[in-house]
Amino acid sequence: MHHASTSLNDECAQTLIQAVAQGEDWVLVQVIEAKGSVPRWPGAWMAVSATGLLGTIGGGHLEWQAMAMARQGLAGQAMPTQHRFALGPSLGQCCGGVVVVQFERLTAAQAPDLPQRLLEPRRPLALFGGGHVGRALVSVLAPLPYRVLWVDSRDEIFPASLPAHIHTEHSDPVQASVADLAPGSGVLIMSFSHAEDLDIVAECLRRQRTQGDLPFIGLIGSQTKWATFRHRLQARGFSEAELSAVTCPIGLPGIVGKQPEVIAVAVAAQLLTTFSPVQASPHTA
Repeated sequence: MHHASTSLNDECAQTLIQAVAQGEDWVLVQVIEAKGSVPRWPGAWMAVSATGLLGTIGGGHLEWQAMAMARQGLAGQAMPTQHRFALGPSLGQCCGGVVVVQFERLTAAQAPDLPQRLLEPRRPLALFGGGHVGRALVSVLAPLPYRVLWVDSRDEIFPASLPAHIHTEHSDPVQASVADLAPGSGVLIMSFSHAEDLDIVAECLRRQRTQGDLPFIGLIGSQTKWATFRHRLQARGFSEAELSAVTCPIGLPGIVGKQPEVIAVAVAAQLLTTFSPVQASPHTA
């Protein structure tokens, strides 16, 4: 079984959607406002039944009290529609921020709308190259909120079974896929040949010149490889300013190792810092 096909949040959402559709009694508890230092941000949710719990709004006493309020509602007692939690000594949490939580009794009629409300948005990411690093990277990316287009010029290079949000495409020439990428896509380039890598980079830079909608272009390789590519791309008419859009080498600095799995973790970590699926905040608990 391939349990890494979705993020934990998506697995919880799918379980909840199915349970609600079958008429089970659940309360959706969702963060709708957050100020200061808090464990989770607006949109974070958990679902509470008489005996079950899915998702999280940050753990600790905040979650415990919200769960108790939800279960009061399930038992027929009073339940707030919203509640403001100050994360201070009274809650046994030292974050110091404020969280406003919404409580909502779910019905089977709401089940069709829940996927749009609860499933994590995925940012488009194109991965060129189905080799060892590409395969390792797909495994690392699978539970993260990216929608991956995995491209290679070789037939039968991709695994037979992949998560629904990872799509494969055979393209020969491989750079032809660049024109059809979703606007706002990140791009990772790690094909089986330097010649293909160079053509893909060049096509990405041409698209940047006309559309400017590829916010991250990452190329696997050393500083020596990039120096050679820079010279060749300049010969193709690209300026230094245009070449500055390319990140090479890729991977978060400080993560050392040549194994595909190590490189994959380093690249994924870099994506989360420079091409994050969500708006990060410095105020975390």
